[in-house]
Amino acid sequence: MADGLAASVSPQPGRCAYFVERKRRFCKMVPARGNRFCGEHGAQEEENGRRRIPCPLDPKHTVYEDQLQKHLKKCNSREKPKPVYFAKDINAGLKEATDLPEERQVSVSALSKEELENLIRKLKRASNCIKSVLKDQICSHQALQEALNDPRNGDAAFKHLKQQASILGNMERLNLLGPRRCFVEFGAGRGKLSHWVERALQDAKDVHFLLVERATTRFKVDGKHRNSFERLQVDIQHLCLNKVPVLVKEKLPVVGIGKHVCGSATDLALRCLAETYANHCDDKGRESPVAKRWKSNGTDGPPNHSPSEMCSISSAENWSPVAGIVIALCCHHRCDWKHYVGQDFFTAVGLGVTEFSYFKRLTSWATCGMRESGPQTSTIEMESKEQGSEAEEQDLHDRSVECSSDSLQGLLTNEERKQIGHLCKLLIDHGRIEYLQQRGYDAVLQYYTDPSVSLENVLLTATPHQSSLPHSVS
Repeated sequence: MADGLAASVSPQPGRCAYFVERKRRFCKMVPARGNRFCGEHGAQEEENGRRRIPCPLDPKHTVYEDQLQKHLKKCNSREKPKPVYFAKDINAGLKEATDLPEERQVSVSALSKEELENLIRKLKRASNCIKSVLKDQICSHQALQEALNDPRNGDAAFKHLKQQASILGNMERLNLLGPRRCFVEFGAGRGKLSHWVERALQDAKDVHFLLVERATTRFKVDGKHRNSFERLQVDIQHLCLNKVPVLVKEKLPVVGIGKHVCGSATDLALRCLAETYANHCDDKGRESPVAKRWKSNGTDGPPNHSPSEMCSISSAENWSPVAGIVIALCCHHRCDWKHYVGQDFFTAVGLGVTEFSYFKRLTSWATCGMRESGPQTSTIEMESKEQGSEAEEQDLHDRSVECSSDSLQGLLTNEERKQIGHLCKLLIDHGRIEYLQQRGYDAVLQYYTDPSVSLENVLLTATPHQSSLPHSVS
């Protein structure tokens, strides 16, 4: 039928003569003068004896056969030189987990009623060991007030602004907004969170931003800032912070931040900060930054300082390589046992990789229930799109599968499913809290925004425990 349609319809004048069967029309690209086909479909004809072939690096595009070697040197799909801060699997946790059983893909819908009930009993028994109630820490920050009051911002933008304002408010509450800092935003995307942190610190000195994102990102907002912004295009799994030039040169304490850092990316970020980077600094025995000398002003004592400057002086006296961590959590169903930092906690409460595999699937129940409400679903989808995840379509599909399994209909009410989903999220997050506490951090989970703004409304914060800070070096 397609052949008959192609024969009866001719390509538009000056357009490619290749018939695209999938679209049931001719290609609309403009070919070079004297050619019948465009560059993409040039393999259909030979031009003066020259033949186009698929690129061996990426068969989605073609190249002249006699120019192949020249093309391979500049093809965008070629393997690029690794940056200096690339260290393969440095944050993956693989060295400690080589003898662990491999996590299998499991489906909750395949469970029998008895198996599901047994799984829920294990979940509740483990959850009784936690005994933690999340507090509300819904804050705001002056830097975002103008944007929050701007009527030109739509509902979607307003929700993101409220979350960013609360994250900044919590950072201020923990005294993490100040001079002489390097803010590392994980899963940065467009860099909006760092943008607002920079706005909040306009008068601060020696502030640097590192935006970590493995994908190239369009519509970035970090191009016109006063402070130093640098993008690190690398997977968090391979990021070696102690080799980033600005940290090597400036020796600044790091503040790890992130808004909706999906699944195992949170575990990779925590290991990158609290283990890989912090341990390297401890092994080197690096001295704390040298305090600045007082300028001679005719007085015996130090000059008056603003609160932010006093915060900087205090930080220099009690210096830690990681000054704090503030990460909004999300997408627990995309966690991975081999990267999960809470394996010791799971083992301690009698759980393992099998239970983890099921629990991470059940976390979807907390954010979608039985998909009874459209606005909640659209909120999750909107947040996935904002993060620009490579797997967002599969991500939403996985949620739908676990949230709409016919085999589980009638076994639990919507409210019971949501409660179980929240318990699974809390259990996974508590493993992360214990991981940080064992490494000398005061780590806490709290609600940072209202569920009507985002169903993924839990914020993980951590600051070095005072007793674990090294003594200042005189």
